[in-house]
Amino acid sequence: MDFTVSPRIEDFRRRIAGFVDAHILPLESDPASYDAHQNIRLDLARQVQARARAEGLWNLQLPPEHGGQGLGRVGMAVCYEAMNRSIFGPVCFNSAAPDDGNMMVLAAAGTPEQQARWLVPIASGAVRSAFAMTEPAPGGGSDPGMIGTRAEKRGDRYVIHGRKWFITGAGEAAHFILVARTSDDPRHGLTAFLHHRDDPGWKIERRIPIMGPEEHGGHCEITYDGLEVPAENVLMGEGRGLKITQMRLGPARLTHCMRWLGLAKRCVEIARDYAERREGFGVRLADRESIQLMLGNLAMQIEIGRMLTMKAAWELDRGGYAKKEVSMAKVQVANVLHLAADTAIQINGARGYSGDTVLEWIYRYARQARLVDGADEVHKMVLNRHLAAEGGDFWQWPVAE
Repeated sequence: MDFTVSPRIEDFRRRIAGFVDAHILPLESDPASYDAHQNIRLDLARQVQARARAEGLWNLQLPPEHGGQGLGRVGMAVCYEAMNRSIFGPVCFNSAAPDDGNMMVLAAAGTPEQQARWLVPIASGAVRSAFAMTEPAPGGGSDPGMIGTRAEKRGDRYVIHGRKWFITGAGEAAHFILVARTSDDPRHGLTAFLHHRDDPGWKIERRIPIMGPEEHGGHCEITYDGLEVPAENVLMGEGRGLKITQMRLGPARLTHCMRWLGLAKRCVEIARDYAERREGFGVRLADRESIQLMLGNLAMQIEIGRMLTMKAAWELDRGGYAKKEVSMAKVQVANVLHLAADTAIQINGARGYSGDTVLEWIYRYARQARLVDGADEVHKMVLNRHLAAEGGDFWQWPVAE
């Protein structure tokens, strides 16, 4: 692959970086910028969003016909990294999870009528959305084949019963993509449905408390007790739910990596700045070999994550599935984000552990990275399956035709 990015992508990266510096980073140091769940206040986010939209930095991930910039995965990798230099960054550009992945799957799989009703309001920023797949045991988690929520067809409608949990953003979402079982067929037993917050027959049981700061709308436990969904709200047709999850989760895992790399680099920035200024026993921290080794290793690990992420993005842009590449990127970047936050806190000492920097925020947030969208162990198991099937060809380079 060619790592050279186009002038258009570089222009977006440069403008996003400048926007983050000017309009988002200053908000982090003001306690009044935060909501009760340690994210940017929604009213403040809407103000910044309006400015980002006015500057043409909105919906980079969507094609132009859906109100986006059509940058492709490679362009997204470059720009998402720049966005998440701030902990508040992605939501200000309408590129935060779960809306980001939901918009992409609706753009790819929705009918024109579905896109008009369900995609356009998310793309405009008028509503938020959620993807309701994960269930408490013994239901589906990393393995969607275990999903127990059932949808029974009655005439031209489906009646849905079941339970979901850790549904990100559900507390603020108006539009939901719900995955439920319509048969016991191992490949075609799942179906994806679209439903609205105001539809009867479902409720949020609780917003689940978590260790870290939360996305807007939290991570919720939901029960479905007779939700009725008309047939026209089935996404891609009955029995195509597994395909929808594959379309939705693969790229979404990669966009997580893109954003996490931005946070990891921010940790390095804070650590280096402090090491340059702080002295102990007559020596700057930056001049101590132990600190240099820590930062040098961190720089290398972040770059490995960037290369894996960019390779996966390139493979997706050229029409591949990038299953191996996405899994490798997900494991590497999730772990390097945790390492970056931990290392930066260690270099900053008590200052890093305090609320005087965003490092403790990032540290608590980072722990979820090794769990969400497939735990490390699941992705390593997937990689081993590829290795067992491909042998030495696991590492084969693509050959030009």
